[in-house]
Amino acid sequence: MLDVTRLRVLAAVARYGSVTDAARALGYAQPSISHHLSRLEAETGSRLIQRVGRGIRLTDAGHMLAERAEEILGRLDAAEAELAAHTGLRAGRVRLAAFPSALGTFVPRAAAAFDAAHPGVELRLIEAEPPDAVRLLRAGEVDVAVLFTHPGTVSADDDGLRRTRLLVEPIHLVTPLDVAGDRVADHAERRWITGCECCRTQLVRSCAAAGFVPDIAFTTDDYVAVQALVAAGLGVTTLPGLALAAQRNAAVRTVRLADQVRLVDAAVHGAAPDPAPTAALLAELGRAAAGALAEG
Repeated sequence: MLDVTRLRVLAAVARYGSVTDAARALGYAQPSISHHLSRLEAETGSRLIQRVGRGIRLTDAGHMLAERAEEILGRLDAAEAELAAHTGLRAGRVRLAAFPSALGTFVPRAAAAFDAAHPGVELRLIEAEPPDAVRLLRAGEVDVAVLFTHPGTVSADDDGLRRTRLLVEPIHLVTPLDVAGDRVADHAERRWITGCECCRTQLVRSCAAAGFVPDIAFTTDDYVAVQALVAAGLGVTTLPGLALAAQRNAAVRTVRLADQVRLVDAAVHGAAPDPAPTAALLAELGRAAAGALAEG
C-alpha cells in the first residue's frame, strides 16, 4: 500500500518544482525528502524522478502519480473535515470556490448568513473561474464550487458532480453611450472586448450565429476594466448580469440580449448525502442568489 506521507512529498515536489522548495513547504529536511522519494520508487517499482543537472524533474510516471496524489490527499483532508463536523454544525470546515462576479454579488451575503448561523464552522472562500473550480472540487480542495455554463455546452469535467441551479443569468450587449445598435449583428465591424476563455468561446459562438467573426482587440478577466474600455470607445462587448450588478459604469449603454443567458450552479462532488456544513452552505447560496440580479 502506498504511504500517504510519501505521496504528500511527491505532490509537493510536483507543485513547487524542486526538492528545496518542497522541503521548505513541508517543513522537512532535504535529505528526508530524497529518502521519501526513494522509498516511494521502491514501493511502486517505477522511476518517478530523474536528475537534471543539479535538480530533478518528474518522469511521466511521476507526473501521473503526483496528480493522483493531489486527489487522494484532497479527499483525505475533506474526510477529516467531515468527521470533525459529524456531531453537527458546531465544528468543522467548509470551503467554497466561486468566480469573480459571484464573489462580487451574492456569495458574500451567503457567507455572512452562514457565518452568523454557524459560528463554530470555519468558512473559507477561494476565487476561481469554473475550470479551476472544478479541478479544486474534484481534488477535494474545496467542498462547494459556484460555476457558470452556457446552454448547449457539455463538459466531461461534470462526471461525478452534482449541481444545484442558483439562477439563470441574462447576457447584455455593452456599448458606449453614443453607439446605437441593440443586436450583436449591428456591431460586426467594431472591435470587441472579451474576458475568460469560457466567455470568449461564447462570444465567438454568438458572433458566428450573427454571421461574422469578431475582431477581438482586448482581453481581460476584470469586468470593471472591460466597461472602462467600452466607455473609452475602444470596443463593444457582452457581459453577464452579475458582472453589471457587481459594478456598473455609468458611461456605458447596456441592452439585454433576449436569446442569451448564462446558467449559474452550485456544485459538489461525490454521492449524497452532503456533510451538514456543505448542505447548510448550499442552502444559503440558494437564498442569496435568488435576489442577486434584482438587487443589482
